[in-house]
Amino acid sequence: MPTLSDLVVKHSALDAADLEWMHSLVSDWQLLADLSFADLILWIPSREGWIAVAQMRPTTGPTVYHDDVVGTVVAKGERPLIETAWHERRICREGDPDWSTGVPVREETIPVRRSLEGDFIAVIQRSTNLSSARTPSRLELTYLQSASDLAQMVAEGRFPFAEAEPMLVRSPRVGDGLLRLDRAGRVTYASPNALSAYRRLGLHADLVGSELGKTTADLCYRDEPINEDLMLVASGKAPRETEVERGGTVVQLRAIPLIVGGGRIGALVLVRDVTELRRRERELLTKDATIREIHHRVKNNLQTVAALLRLQARRIRIPEGREALEEAVRRVGSIAIVHETLAQMPEEMVEFDDIADRVIQMTAEVSVTPAMVRRVGSFGILPAAVATPIAMVLTELLQNAVEHGFEHQTGRVEVLVSRDQDLLEVVVADAGRGLPEDFDLEVNANLGLQIVRTLVVGELSGRLGIAPRPGGGTEVSLSIPVTPA
Repeated sequence: MPTLSDLVVKHSALDAADLEWMHSLVSDWQLLADLSFADLILWIPSREGWIAVAQMRPTTGPTVYHDDVVGTVVAKGERPLIETAWHERRICREGDPDWSTGVPVREETIPVRRSLEGDFIAVIQRSTNLSSARTPSRLELTYLQSASDLAQMVAEGRFPFAEAEPMLVRSPRVGDGLLRLDRAGRVTYASPNALSAYRRLGLHADLVGSELGKTTADLCYRDEPINEDLMLVASGKAPRETEVERGGTVVQLRAIPLIVGGGRIGALVLVRDVTELRRRERELLTKDATIREIHHRVKNNLQTVAALLRLQARRIRIPEGREALEEAVRRVGSIAIVHETLAQMPEEMVEFDDIADRVIQMTAEVSVTPAMVRRVGSFGILPAAVATPIAMVLTELLQNAVEHGFEHQTGRVEVLVSRDQDLLEVVVADAGRGLPEDFDLEVNANLGLQIVRTLVVGELSGRLGIAPRPGGGTEVSLSIPVTPA
């Protein structure tokens, strides 16, 4: 499906500022749809007539459009209500419901103006399904009045708020709880959900008629300085969000000042009890800190093991035994590097390039053969379950290259990396003496190559290949499936 930006750029002459205003509008017009109990369709003038570039269904009532209409083009003159709103710059309401679809639908159109002094750039079609119409309750009447005020703000270029901070993805919605305030910040209506949220904060009196800012501050800031954002939000003077907490209950508030005809007539305050959500977030933070502490302790223990093995290697007089212990030190060290990185990461994902560079540096430092090792390409971000075996594989391959490939001569080793969405390919290439003529990975592999084969093929479900390098030397190629980060 084409996006809003695609349709605007392809079918209209609107500029970047117009497009940005429309993005701001559609990011927050769920509020208008829910208050109106209506579907919203955003139409822009195009070379073909009018084209629908965005659509929103209500969560508070039945929808009119079960199919998507984004991308629909209508010729000029086919939608008189849209034309009237556009040319007369006013909100238009149809007298009688439209029964053409078999369901009574009330149609309204709202011209969209970009800021107070800006041009009119689009028209919102508001379609209300009247099939379940009944005598409206106090809540529904408040919703509809608030929707009417908000629609007027859209037509005047006052909504969305140009100076407002970006709204959170989990901002309160109309159904979470709604308070309507007058110009003085007193509550004129409180929905049942909003009242319940304040009851959990400790309110025992009636919320209607109270000054919301003072009431909220008295509940939550008795023994500490009052949060300035709270007073702005709870009084409805600024389009912001804040949270208040008392006795373990956390309530999120979002204010929408209502400014119609140049004056502030009141405000809407959306209320949401986020106690359980914040509790789960704190649990996740605690669990994350625990996991990182475990990685830190594992790294420390591995470094201790490596140090003990290193001490033991110095006491052994047999060269083969000393070499075996030194190889064990390098293997333990490569795993410790991964755990050290995980101890600093907020998730179980690793930026592997840093680990690869440290393994390369460690190989060069402990090798008795002078070698130049360089990396070309990027490993990117890898899951911890993949990073640990790859670190060990890289350690083994580099150690084999610098120790067995060059004997006592200086050599060059390249680690060539390429990665697409779900496959990591690594080639470790050296320009050394090459493989024996009768080399067979299944028969002649030393312990290091056996470890590499087990990790790549058995644990990572990848492919391993060893072949002579054109021009002399050896190439070891790895193809490893990875999950996209």
